[in-house]
Amino acid sequence: MLLLFCSSISFSQNITALKASALRDAKITAEATLKMDFETVFKYTLPSVLEALGGKENGIELLKSIFEPMVEQGFVFEKADILNVSDVVFEQDQYRCYLEKFIQMTINETRIKSYSYLLGIYNETDKFWYFIEAKELKNSFKVNKVLPNFKTKLNIPENRITSEDI
Repeated sequence: MLLLFCSSISFSQNITALKASALRDAKITAEATLKMDFETVFKYTLPSVLEALGGKENGIELLKSIFEPMVEQGFVFEKADILNVSDVVFEQDQYRCYLEKFIQMTINETRIKSYSYLLGIYNETDKFWYFIEAKELKNSFKVNKVLPNFKTKLNIPENRITSEDI
């Protein structure tokens, strides 16, 4: 009985530490997004997503080709933060959670506020989290390419976007 109780406490402490590390790694990624530091963003991106983009260098070039013209037209990331972390679950031999991400940006005298979600998958070897935009999980073709046979019991909320004239 004592052994069961002690292992339960140890598991609970491990889950708490994993949740804290997911928050830490997602905040690093959010800060890198603000700075358009795509190298850091891709460090925490699920490797199979990078493969689908043709590798990290191709992915960086793709993001630069998207954002550089937008910046020239006045696009600015104003804020990026991680608001919440779900419970950490263990399924399909992975620790997983989802995180609520807030991004505020402006372009063409419009302020856009986006609440979206990341799926976090823990890299047990390197002791950090990989992330993928949770909305990508709704596209079965994409999800099968980057997470074959993916199943989860996590109930990830829908994204929300608002905009206002400034």
